[in-house]
Amino acid sequence: MTTAAAPAPERSTITLAGGCFWCTEAVFSELKGVHEVVPGYTGGTVPHPTYEEVCTGRTGHAEAVEVTFDPREIRLHDLLGIFFTTHDPTTPNRQGNDVGSQYRSAVFYRDTAQKEATEAVVRELVGQGLWRRKVVTEIVPFTVFFPAEAYHRDYFRRNPEKGYCQLIIAPKVAKLRAQYTDRLRAR
Repeated sequence: MTTAAAPAPERSTITLAGGCFWCTEAVFSELKGVHEVVPGYTGGTVPHPTYEEVCTGRTGHAEAVEVTFDPREIRLHDLLGIFFTTHDPTTPNRQGNDVGSQYRSAVFYRDTAQKEATEAVVRELVGQGLWRRKVVTEIVPFTVFFPAEAYHRDYFRRNPEKGYCQLIIAPKVAKLRAQYTDRLRAR
């Protein structure tokens, strides 16, 4: 007698750039339904760029995260809402003191459904009057993602004592925890 294998969990992936990828990774790693968050580079012209190359702003890449999630546990709409409310989508090529095109706000969609969901979330949040300035987030087709060097993975979790983690990342994670308690994974 053979038994049927259990169906594999449904997975979807979207690539998001919201400034420093250490911040974005720390935020999305906290969420129920998110299975993996990989920091890396996308949207540029140089194949397999290094962190040092991307930091020059000359490769065209954005620091981004590739978020793999189960849409049965967390909807894309909710992920996007969290994305847009945990960074500033109104500042071109900048998040706080991080300045340059590598820190731009962007959604790299993989299909029409992701594009339409992103546009809908932006309309919804703009309609709520969340920002006084215009949203400048790029909504562009995904092409290729290059994972960042290993030392960037889980940076916040591994380096909580670092100044950048305490001053920049911790407040973003605290904001997430305060606003989205029902979306957090058990710790």
